Amino acid sequence: MSSQEEILSDGRFSRITRDPRFWEMPEKERKVKIDKRFRAMFHDKKFKLKYTVDKRGRPVNYTSTENLRKFYALSESDSDISEGDSEELTEKKKKKKKAKPKEQADS
Repeated sequence: MSSQEEILSDGRFSRITRDPRFWEMPEKERKVKIDKRFRAMFHDKKFKLKYTVDKRGRPVNYTSTENLRKFYALSESDSDISEGDSEELTEKKKKKKKAKPKEQADS
């Protein structure tokens, strides 16, 4: 670490500390915000791939959905609805769909 301090104190490299191109990106801006249309990719089986080795042949122990969560975030307005709430909404929709055919059969 002392060599890094020496580099920063050197006059030739002093503008690196002031240049925004070399600043670290804030965590809030790192992830791409996506809206509710694409939130299914976090829990849909179509988007889930289980990797056993990485591109260099080393064994890995993660799935593609973990990568998605690392690079993407739900937009602020959509993050209010948690996954539990979305499951409840889908159950209610299923119940309503099942109830409609019974009412039509009575008519």
